[in-house]
Amino acid sequence: MVSYPKKTSAEWFIEQLNVENAKLLAFVLVLGFIGYHGILHLRYGPDSCTWLLTSGRYKGDHEWQPYGCMLHKYSKTDARRCLRYLAFWGKYNSFAFIGDSRLEQLYEYFIGVLKTRLDMDSSYTTVDHRMPNYTYVDSKLKLSVTFIWSNDVSKTMVDQFRAWQYSDRPPSVIVASSGLQLVKNRNTTDLILEEYKRNLTQLVQPIDSLAARNTQVLWKLLESVDTAQIKDEVKISNHDIDQYNSAAMEILRHSAARVWGAARLVAAGAAGGEALSRTTLRHCAQILLNMFCNDHMNFNDGSCCAQPEPYTQLQMLTFALFLLCAVVAGLKCVWRWSQDLRQRLEGYALVGQTAGGKPPASPVAAVARLGMIMCYFYLCDRTNFFMKENKYYSEWSFWLPVGYVFALGLFFTDDSRSSRVLHRNQTDEWKGWMQLVILVYQVTGASKVLPIYMLVRALVSAYLFLTGYGHFYYTWKTGDTGLVRYFRVIFRLNFLTVVLCLTMNRPYQFYSFIPLVSFWYTLVFVIFALPPHIAQSSAHTVESKPYQYLYIALKIIGLLTIVTVLYMSEVFFQKIFVTRPWKALFVNSDDDIHQWWLRWKQDRYSMAYGIIFATAYLLAQRYNLLDDNNHSNLFTPGLSLTATLLAFIGIGSYVTFTFLCSNTFDCNEIHSYVAFLPIVSYIILRNVSGALRTKHSNLFAWFGTITLELFASQSHIWLAADTHGVLVLIPSAPILNLILTSYIFIFTAHEIHKLTSIILPYAVPDDWRLVLRNFAIFLAILVPIGIHDGMF
Repeated sequence: MVSYPKKTSAEWFIEQLNVENAKLLAFVLVLGFIGYHGILHLRYGPDSCTWLLTSGRYKGDHEWQPYGCMLHKYSKTDARRCLRYLAFWGKYNSFAFIGDSRLEQLYEYFIGVLKTRLDMDSSYTTVDHRMPNYTYVDSKLKLSVTFIWSNDVSKTMVDQFRAWQYSDRPPSVIVASSGLQLVKNRNTTDLILEEYKRNLTQLVQPIDSLAARNTQVLWKLLESVDTAQIKDEVKISNHDIDQYNSAAMEILRHSAARVWGAARLVAAGAAGGEALSRTTLRHCAQILLNMFCNDHMNFNDGSCCAQPEPYTQLQMLTFALFLLCAVVAGLKCVWRWSQDLRQRLEGYALVGQTAGGKPPASPVAAVARLGMIMCYFYLCDRTNFFMKENKYYSEWSFWLPVGYVFALGLFFTDDSRSSRVLHRNQTDEWKGWMQLVILVYQVTGASKVLPIYMLVRALVSAYLFLTGYGHFYYTWKTGDTGLVRYFRVIFRLNFLTVVLCLTMNRPYQFYSFIPLVSFWYTLVFVIFALPPHIAQSSAHTVESKPYQYLYIALKIIGLLTIVTVLYMSEVFFQKIFVTRPWKALFVNSDDDIHQWWLRWKQDRYSMAYGIIFATAYLLAQRYNLLDDNNHSNLFTPGLSLTATLLAFIGIGSYVTFTFLCSNTFDCNEIHSYVAFLPIVSYIILRNVSGALRTKHSNLFAWFGTITLELFASQSHIWLAADTHGVLVLIPSAPILNLILTSYIFIFTAHEIHKLTSIILPYAVPDDWRLVLRNFAIFLAILVPIGIHDGMF
């Protein structure tokens, strides 16, 4: 008997570092975060308004980030649109500010956000009561904003709250604050604080009564001061301010008032003297507008105080089917375990097991596991269970992760199995690093920077270029233009996307890149499936079968003609793509096709560029213009140097174009004509040298195999709020949160890729008749959904 040496602990540990164990750890992390956030909700409640008003921090761009929710930046137009919408539905928008000079500052700033020039419209009026009380009225918006002076919790404030309590139409929002004048003019003693508390106690009953009538009452804590900016004769102590704030929280926690503690944190990050800074006022006004408007407006980047969208019947039915599969898979697993146990007790092995002792992968079990993953997707993005935050962009936040990604990729360099230009390892590597750069671009919100936006557009074009190149090269080598091949590619592209459409209640166009690739692949497939067919097998030599290349040229010309005709008339384009029943594939949730038109025309030639390059490559091979059958350079030394120089010029020209281009529209118009420049230049630089061509990064290639899953999944379990924010599993620790959400996101995508591979042979069998049968079943399921959603 051969004896094997016992593994050391280090060898055992290294053996455990594999994808399956990494996914198991990701699953444990998800369970842990569900438990952690469940405890947070039980202890503090699920109301994101509480988070908005309680805590937050300043980001690097000096914008305020509330704790656990997203803050929409309301412009004057946004704010007036919100109030106009509420007025249309009969709501009277009434705000009341009662307090001292700091609250008067906030009142003035707040109405400045809402009003336009008074001399432009007679509907705006400022009604003066006895000074220094003011009321701003806008009859068009059914808006009233009142300020009432009260520098203490005095009889004036108590009487005013009681007047609102018995008013037929109390304010929608009351913001109260007081105590600064007490800190300034009186010594803070226990007696003074007890008097302050007794006065606050008289507000509790009116506040509770007002809250019962849907009035939101906010008590704004006193902001700290920068003592360096206070005059010597003015005595204001931050310690005294803290004592008054503690007294207010002690009393008002027994009432229905919301304590606005975040205002104090906002002011601490932009400290001023006795008067509040403009930055503090701006952020406080934004917090008020987010609290009042977010639940009524459909701003994707404003999740604070907004209720999650309700689930639909289709979502419930989809999850019910997942549950059914889980039950069936569970029963099958129990039955198999019992059979296995019985067979082992009798001394037999269970028939049908694989060599590793495990039963073959079951499609029902795969669907059940996918359903469990979709539950996590739903929890992350369609509920407020997990937190969300706004994106943050800076030069460092984008370029540093990009540099780190490329540095990490170099550590996993390995020899390639092939020396061919654009071999499988190389194309997977290319797709992998492009996907990682696009992910960094998405999570940092770098689209606001035009040069970065255009460089990422070039990466998207490169993916379509590779799609055209790869499918044409496959067709040329195999001659396979059958239905099985087409449906397998389409299933691989769209399976996850269709599942997400059903479970996340999002239109197909929400996953913009998937429809784009699917459309271009379908168009190219149809063109090359139509006779005359092309294949290498019927063209052993150029001299004997030259018409094969003529057929290729004619098909490319046909593709370019179709693209040009569609591009020449946007009206004609829309008539084709808004035709029922396929209209639902090309419009967004607002029933608008404009976004599809923009994406389509940006990369309308990219697939054609890929096919043309593949044809040129085949001709170069045929005429021995290059040699990629070994580890040597593609060309002679002089030609290699010239090609490398031209490649650098090509990339440099495109980068220069991105900086010189003045606006997005012009950049996109030019991009479609010059997109091939950086792509072909990169291919030349990557392949001219044999040493580079025969090496690849295993890390990037691994990511390249799951690009589709990464692209479709990012919107729900890594980003948030339809890609406008980021998912937060660990609040107040943005770096650690990004690392852990990225880890879970990556290995979830890999698991989905694995499940798709299990389901694929059952959904698209080898027999084309079975494929058509399954497609007919899919249509039979889709038609009722389409009728319900108005597709027909």
